[in-house]
Amino acid sequence: MSARRSGRAPGRDLTAQVEALAEAVDAGQGRLPQRVLDDADAVLVHARERAALSGEYTVVALAGATGSGKSSLLNAVSGADLAVPGVRRPTTGKALAAVWPTPAGEDPAEAPARTDGEDGAAHALLDWLGVDERHEVAAGAASPSGVTTGLVLLDLPDHDSVETEHRVRAERLYGRVDLLVWVVDPQKYADAALHVRYLRPLAGHASVVVLVLNHADRLTPDERERCLADLRRLAAEDGLRDVPVLAVSARTGDGVPDLQALLAQAAQRREAATERVRADVRRCARELLAACGEAPTNRTAKQARAELVSALEEAAAVPTVVAAVRRSAARQARAATGWPATRWLARFRPDPLRRLGLGSGRSDEQRPDLARTSLPTPGPAARARAATAVRTYADAATAGAPDDWVLAARRRATTDGLADALDQAVAGTRLEAERRPVWWGVLGVLQWVLFAALVAGLLWLALLAGGAYLQLPEPPTPVWWELPAPTVLAIGGALAGLLVALLGRVAGGVGARRRATRVRRRLREAIDAVAGRLVVEPATSELAALERCRDGARRAAR
Repeated sequence: MSARRSGRAPGRDLTAQVEALAEAVDAGQGRLPQRVLDDADAVLVHARERAALSGEYTVVALAGATGSGKSSLLNAVSGADLAVPGVRRPTTGKALAAVWPTPAGEDPAEAPARTDGEDGAAHALLDWLGVDERHEVAAGAASPSGVTTGLVLLDLPDHDSVETEHRVRAERLYGRVDLLVWVVDPQKYADAALHVRYLRPLAGHASVVVLVLNHADRLTPDERERCLADLRRLAAEDGLRDVPVLAVSARTGDGVPDLQALLAQAAQRREAATERVRADVRRCARELLAACGEAPTNRTAKQARAELVSALEEAAAVPTVVAAVRRSAARQARAATGWPATRWLARFRPDPLRRLGLGSGRSDEQRPDLARTSLPTPGPAARARAATAVRTYADAATAGAPDDWVLAARRRATTDGLADALDQAVAGTRLEAERRPVWWGVLGVLQWVLFAALVAGLLWLALLAGGAYLQLPEPPTPVWWELPAPTVLAIGGALAGLLVALLGRVAGGVGARRRATRVRRRLREAIDAVAGRLVVEPATSELAALERCRDGARRAAR
């Protein structure tokens, strides 16, 4: 069963920590090192499975090397010869359990219902641990200050056994028991294998670890104190600064009552299981946080997004479109305000936007999704710059994240389909003004008035010339500004028309540049939307998963 599905961890705070770790593991799937995820998943499995079992028993394991005296210490603590100490390697091959059962009359509200007889809860717990050899310790078998109820004490195989199977059994149980009592002797307490392989990984677990220096009867009082001090120093270096350190002798019984009292207290408090799970959860959460790296900075991502949009603008031929918009607007202004005598010539020049398959009048205006332009295909340089900008953005957005997260962002923020999306963005952008400028109409009317004056003047002059040719009496001709009126109308209409056309060309150029500026802004917004949908959002989703992972790990590590 998945560690993230069923069951509840013991304790409200611990439940929240376990669920937070599960959220972090889910968010980190496929992104964080599999070893870290598997370790956290195993802790989640243990937490849920342990919570489903009896909370009235505390499982304590005596762990240690060959000859450390674990079996003798089990007998001394239990007050009965349950384990047979060996004299040949390997001395302990299978785990042995001593059970101090809870009283039959215990308050049901404080102990789960039993389904396997009076000590069914203990047997269910031992079945989960995989311990077959079990002994029940009779009430009162221990000393008055010793254990009386609610304890399962295990004698584990040696961690340095020559039999691989024995070591595997021991190491499996190291991760499942609630409280670990490491039994060492004066000759092997500083063994590097013990500290590097077993104690250092338990850093932060001082509340569920006890160090016992056995065979203390072989040392003088001064030697004992020096050994204990050195053992405390080594434990502190291993990250177990506050771990209890006891000196005992299973043979003479010296120090055994102190160990019995410690175990009795642990059994009475019934918190070792919760503390062990919490310590494991915190350890995994810290490893997840370390694997998540530093949180990316938004400042770098914003700058990279601006550079990305600029590169995509070039790939989408936005400069070409903007130039076409400017020329098209100027052409329209000249057509509306130019001299009527030459205005018709502009019709023979194709509109720059139509040549690119843009502007109004397209057959696909009702279906922007089917729109295609006639823009030139981006060259190799533009395509390479766009691809580089996409990767640069992904790298900038995930700066400080683990390599796997950066690679995932790169994979999702690809250039696949980007060219078509950019082309449709350009085709779907409004490039022309919604209405003609008022001043176009004013100058257009004025041009026709001036052209009418020119035509009237020319006709008047033609009539006067015809009458003179036919030697008809010359009719009276008005004089304006010391010139004949028809001459003023003809010359004035032509000169004024050309002047108004020049004015319209200048004003049209200014208006065309303004329209091009507005269109460039709209095109940049359209390109930015494409970049957001195909590049930014995929990278952002990866960052959101990273933040969920970091947040869950932070909450679990509290």
